[in-house]
Amino acid sequence: MKILFFGQLREQLGVAELCLDERPKTVHALRELLAAKGEIWQQSLSSKQVLVAVNQTICDFDTAIEANDEIAFFPPVTGG
Repeated sequence: MKILFFGQLREQLGVAELCLDERPKTVHALRELLAAKGEIWQQSLSSKQVLVAVNQTICDFDTAIEANDEIAFFPPVTGG
């Protein structure tokens, strides 16, 4: 499972990409697994404004995930 972090999340967490062998069943379960890595992970990923995409498609946190999926977490996109 490939996990990507973009924008401010990448800066806060100090990592752009992770690969996990663990197999959470939903995006929510993955977020909980990552939040257990420490306080900064919990704070960064618990925001209701964090967006997620599975295989480059925006989805919600109840979305089921598979072992070979690519999951991306990112802050809301702002225009300008």
